[in-house]
Amino acid sequence: MVDKLKIEQCVESLCQNGCATVRATITAMEHDIANVPLTGLELTEQQHVLNELKVIMSVYDNDDSE
Repeated sequence: MVDKLKIEQCVESLCQNGCATVRATITAMEHDIANVPLTGLELTEQQHVLNELKVIMSVYDNDDSE
């Protein structure tokens, strides 16, 4: 079972580091999700974190095009 609170906390923590760090994390996770240290998260939870980060960053990427 996926712990949504744990995922939310992880996403918020990563986002506090800024857009560049989030983009770097997304890239690293896309290349080798198992080797990105997201302490205490199962692989399925890490995938949810990756998906959430992509959604968040898509908002910023769409704002850049205006």
